[in-house]
Amino acid sequence: MIMDDKNAEAGGTDEVASLKRRAGLLSRRSFLAGSAASVGALGLAGCATSDGMSLAEASRLYGPVPDEKFPIPAIDVSKVDPKYFRRTVRYDTKEEPGTIIVDPGNYYVYRIEEDGNATRYGANVGRDGFRWSGEAYVGRKGEWATWTPPREMIKRQPEAAKWARGMPGGLENPLGARTLYLYQNGAYTLYTIYASLDAESIGNGITSGCVGLLTQDMLHLYDRTPVKTKVVVLPA
Repeated sequence: MIMDDKNAEAGGTDEVASLKRRAGLLSRRSFLAGSAASVGALGLAGCATSDGMSLAEASRLYGPVPDEKFPIPAIDVSKVDPKYFRRTVRYDTKEEPGTIIVDPGNYYVYRIEEDGNATRYGANVGRDGFRWSGEAYVGRKGEWATWTPPREMIKRQPEAAKWARGMPGGLENPLGARTLYLYQNGAYTLYTIYASLDAESIGNGITSGCVGLLTQDMLHLYDRTPVKTKVVVLPA
């Protein structure tokens, strides 16, 4: 799970291992990935995925976001199964437009749109033993939030002690660029929907119950999601 800046435990990947992996990804690729996306747009223009989106289109969709407080690098789309690329799909539901539906069994998040459609995003979800289902709502939102590991995590993973007073927001912060905090009956559930730069996490169960979207997808969802938005998590 990812918790807030009071007692946060991030997105449930083996948390510190995730920090190290993410730091490695950034140190190796950083904005070189943005250049790779541009090259890909030229060299892969004729290569379509099984869902009909060319890899060039995917490279543009998940390209760098330089105007952020911390400029966001491109996602290496070659590391993502094409079925998890963002797209509009038909989705039959009685839920109102704007509702977020999490389908952990298939690693998708849906935002319900008008006329029987939904925007579908690929996701990472809770690992075995940490998945949950039910209804919640977005109680608050955060941009580049501070992450503070709880005492329980520090005891379990002593290397996290360096962040006992909080890790400032940034590219290496497990909370990511944007966070939706899930509440029930006025109380924070300790679960979130958060932004991830780890392309290889999408389509996998790695968290302690939180749900991660690729950062570019999370920016897209976050901007369209007000506080009090209903969230439905389906059984896995």
